[in-house]
Amino acid sequence: TDLKLLFMRLFQLISALLFGVILSSCELFAQEYVYVCNQNSASITVIDVESLEIEETISLQELGFSASAKPHHAIVEPDGSYWYVSLIGEHRVLKFNATNKLVGETEIDVPGLLSLHPTKDILYVGRSMSAVNPPQSFGIIKRSDMTLKEEVDLIFSRPHAIANLDSAEHLFVASLSSNQILSMNTEHNEAEFISMEGMNHMFVNFAISPDQNTLVGTTQMTGKLLIFDITNPLNLDLTDIIDVNAQPWHPVYSNDGHYVYFGNKETNSVTAINMITKEVESVIEEKGLAQPHGAVLSSDNNYLFVTNNHMKMEHMHSGEMMHNGTVAVIDTKAFEIIKIIEVGINPTGIGGR
Repeated sequence: TDLKLLFMRLFQLISALLFGVILSSCELFAQEYVYVCNQNSASITVIDVESLEIEETISLQELGFSASAKPHHAIVEPDGSYWYVSLIGEHRVLKFNATNKLVGETEIDVPGLLSLHPTKDILYVGRSMSAVNPPQSFGIIKRSDMTLKEEVDLIFSRPHAIANLDSAEHLFVASLSSNQILSMNTEHNEAEFISMEGMNHMFVNFAISPDQNTLVGTTQMTGKLLIFDITNPLNLDLTDIIDVNAQPWHPVYSNDGHYVYFGNKETNSVTAINMITKEVESVIEEKGLAQPHGAVLSSDNNYLFVTNNHMKMEHMHSGEMMHNGTVAVIDTKAFEIIKIIEVGINPTGIGGR
């Protein structure tokens, strides 16, 4: 009887400990953060979405990387369990867990923008805009063990914009150096290359609507938002062209598909596009916006986080670093900045759930 009672108490203790671990893990994953790449200070700033305060600043030099590691873009698993960051200067993509511990890495030349496959163990990797002569290909990484599975050759140079559908085995990649877009069924290796006439748009990045029917692309050179119907992904149909402020950068879709947001790097503004009317709904030009770059929404869509480089062109060319950059937190209902968060030098890409 005493032995039975002892086993029962041990079982209760182990059950309580396991429950506590599970509960702690659930609470950890329930917390929401955004991850800011400080490209010129080799660090990543982690911001708590609820408090709008800095949770942690991760020094890449303390992890053994160089001062010129150049973290560029971050992307997060939907449940927050892991997140990934590209390092242009170190030719690496890193994997961190939910407690911001480095748990894996992959070597790949000048990685740029990242895109997660929704159902498969895959991370797609584009190439950096700043690279002198980047490889004419994109990378496919196995996320679980961070092995480089493949580098897919392209017919165009400087692949930059990259996005994949949630509802199908389909990827879109576009060039900075020519008006060309790859539309590829990754399951069956079917691909179409779309060439557009006229001045080179220089595609910065893509965003896909929640219903998976629309692709938008921002253009560095022409100052336009291009809207494509992708109900037939291998046959992109350009349906609308919206003139916006100069140098629209990283676009992001609201969860309901009503809005697309992006910063306009050259005009120090942020644009909200009404995707129902296909018109500019609002242009935010408040103090605190200085070369806006990356954009990400909180999961409830209440806050838009926009990184700001704060780098003057003459200093960029001379190599002299300016003061720290910022993240502008924008209330998406009022279309106004509610907080400015100072981060590292030259913040670029930003990732969130």
